[in-house]
Amino acid sequence: MKDAAPQTIHLKDYTPFGYRIDSVELTFKLHPTATRVISKIAFAPNPAASDTRFFLHGEELELISAAIDGAPVIPRKVEGGIEADVPDAPFVWEAEVEISPETNTALEGLYMSNGMYSTQCEAEGFRKITFYPDRPDVMAVFTVRIEGDQPVLLSNGNPVERGDGVAVWHDPWPKPSYLFALVAGELINHPDSFTTKSGKEVELNIWVRPGDEDKCAFGMEALKKSMKWDEDTYGREYDLDIFNIVAVDDFNMGAMENKGLNIFNSSCVLASQATSTDANFERIEGIIAHEYFHNWTGNRITCRDWFQLCLKEGLTVYRDQMFSGDMRSHAVKRIEEVMILRARQFREDNGPLAHPVRPESFVEINNFYTATVYEKGAEIIGMLRRLIGDEAYRKGCDLYFDRHDGEAVTIEDWLASFEEVTGRDLAQFKQWYSQAGTPRLKMSETWEDGALTLNFTQTTPPTPGQKEKNPQVIPIAVGLIGPNGDEVVPTTVLEMTEAEQSFTFEGLGARPVASVLRDFSAPVILEREIDDATRAFLLAHDTDPFQTWEMGRMLAKDTLIAMIVRDAAPAPAYLDAIRAVVTDETQDPAFRALVFGLPSQDDLAQTLFDAGITPDPQKIYDARESLRHTVARHLSDALPTLFRPTEPGTFTPDAEGSGRRSLSLAALSYLALLDGGAAATSLFAQADNMTEQAGALQALLSAGLGTSELQAFEAQWKDDRLVMDKWFTMQVASAAPDKAAEVAEALSHHPAFTNKNPNRFRAVFGALSANHAGFHHASGAAYKLLADQLISLDSLNPQITARMSGAFETWKRYDADRQGMIRTELERILATPNLSRDTTEMVSRILSA
Repeated sequence: MKDAAPQTIHLKDYTPFGYRIDSVELTFKLHPTATRVISKIAFAPNPAASDTRFFLHGEELELISAAIDGAPVIPRKVEGGIEADVPDAPFVWEAEVEISPETNTALEGLYMSNGMYSTQCEAEGFRKITFYPDRPDVMAVFTVRIEGDQPVLLSNGNPVERGDGVAVWHDPWPKPSYLFALVAGELINHPDSFTTKSGKEVELNIWVRPGDEDKCAFGMEALKKSMKWDEDTYGREYDLDIFNIVAVDDFNMGAMENKGLNIFNSSCVLASQATSTDANFERIEGIIAHEYFHNWTGNRITCRDWFQLCLKEGLTVYRDQMFSGDMRSHAVKRIEEVMILRARQFREDNGPLAHPVRPESFVEINNFYTATVYEKGAEIIGMLRRLIGDEAYRKGCDLYFDRHDGEAVTIEDWLASFEEVTGRDLAQFKQWYSQAGTPRLKMSETWEDGALTLNFTQTTPPTPGQKEKNPQVIPIAVGLIGPNGDEVVPTTVLEMTEAEQSFTFEGLGARPVASVLRDFSAPVILEREIDDATRAFLLAHDTDPFQTWEMGRMLAKDTLIAMIVRDAAPAPAYLDAIRAVVTDETQDPAFRALVFGLPSQDDLAQTLFDAGITPDPQKIYDARESLRHTVARHLSDALPTLFRPTEPGTFTPDAEGSGRRSLSLAALSYLALLDGGAAATSLFAQADNMTEQAGALQALLSAGLGTSELQAFEAQWKDDRLVMDKWFTMQVASAAPDKAAEVAEALSHHPAFTNKNPNRFRAVFGALSANHAGFHHASGAAYKLLADQLISLDSLNPQITARMSGAFETWKRYDADRQGMIRTELERILATPNLSRDTTEMVSRILSA
């Protein structure tokens, strides 16, 4: 277990490591409880370093022997590792350690998953494998020998030797230790190949457990599309002879971009029509692309230190978003991105866990793999591209790749490439990386003599450690719609740089309606006085898909807030506007399905809190349920037409097919409220794909039905671990507020539940925390249950425990009774003996609100 009260690491204290590494040779003699790791590392003094202390990280290692230039040494044990006296000249360090993969339940370093050896070294897992300078700015060429009785032995790079019980791999590209990977086990490969634009043929494999080989084809096609897209869009070609992906059941993250050997959570690569939903297919396509794109944005060019994490993650998220838009629908993808940003990152930015995209300090780096680093980091890349244009963005990227290939770099290095190609000063823009919080953009309008002036004021509320905020560079994409519905001014990007700024459009014949923040051009909260009639007008006439969806969302939110606060009836303007969009056959079905959706309970709670109203989770739930029934009745004549099940044998996981199904299932969720579940029951029985089978079951459960179908689903899929995750999640997610904790508690005793598998734990307790009214039920039962589970989990898997503790981050929104119950549970977690530093840091930050 890690020290629960370690030293805080600060960005300002960065110093280079005192030694460079010329080569690394590792030998693994695999054994479940006594794996031997033999290292031979060629070090040389680093002339750029001022600190010449020879310190190697190491955790949970039993040192068998060590030597310098062949002479045995006994290194000194110090906090976090060892140190030794070394020559002031090149030397060779050799060490042998013993580790126990089988008992490594934290899933960091080398561990075992269902009899298979696997690794996870990002961010600081390599120090659990051998003594090493486990930091991203130390890059080296690795040669790895694996000895074991497993039939498949894999590591990074290209294969050098393969034989019975032995394999040797050499990675010619220097990499930091966090990108090291090793897999050994009984695996079957799904093979293919890809020819690069220069004519090089690359061997491709997806390795899976026996029985999963029929779930690899979609992932392989996604990989090949990603490789082609990166060549066409960024000019980046793959650089090894082989590219391997391995599916692992027990994995803390979604996937890991280890050089040439990507390790994936099984849920993020295995896909079939029978077992995967459309959302699974889309997620798999995006994650495979993301990890492949890291080959250049993260591997060939990596981070100087972990404070620069957004440089690889934010940039690569942006790249995978653009890829997914090209593969499917940019409009739909952009709306989905904004929904995720608002649900996760805005929540983070407005609470005790708020931090800059590039933090100034951290205690445990694993706690900074956050929505701010990933999603907001991607938004910053998008803003940069919007401000400088597509051509300059591509030139800047090319310069960045050419200049820094093989290096570990900083945000400053990234921005310098764009300053050079554009001549712009990006110093103010860089504040997006250093300033936490979501800016509020307040807007007003004046109309005079054919000129419309848009007035903006920007403010960013105080966040932990940052009370004062400076004005940001905010690209505001604006279009103007005339009274007849025609667009009179196409999308124009206004560049706001001051705290207050106005922009005027002249020569207008009649007062237009402004469409503001098109395509969500900046991650801000727009505060604008706009009535329902204007929103309905934009919903009907705006040419920007995001704004069309946004106006529908705001109409729905205003309706729900009025229902919650004033017991008002649902607004007719909203009901009529929704009917007009969802029945419009000229619109993309996937877009119509998004318009069909209602704001989440958590979104409504934050909106009420921002307005100075203490949210009541039960009232929010009741209002949302009431509106669901009202919408169902209002569209009762249209729902049977919108519900269009897929014809048997015609399923395809592409954008067109998934779009049709998303609209059909959205209609079914309302239809189930009217027909006693008849249509959903029929679809459940007849569906030949998981999207519709699970969608039908979810519709039934959301209508308070589906008991027999739930049992049938379990009987059918009890042997498929990924489908069973869905079964667990649906029950908790759809449970009534007063039953949610009870359902989750019962499922935690189900024979198929285990807290050692992150997917299964998230399926139950992630779903509980996402069931807003259930988690925040006035009894406090869910608070206590989750705290009990986190205390139990911490000694097994600190990473997952710390991340799941984020369920409590919004506790200051609620009434005194709920705050008191949550504080009690947080203090109880913090008082747990030997609590990990991961969880200690997260809970302490949440309590500091």
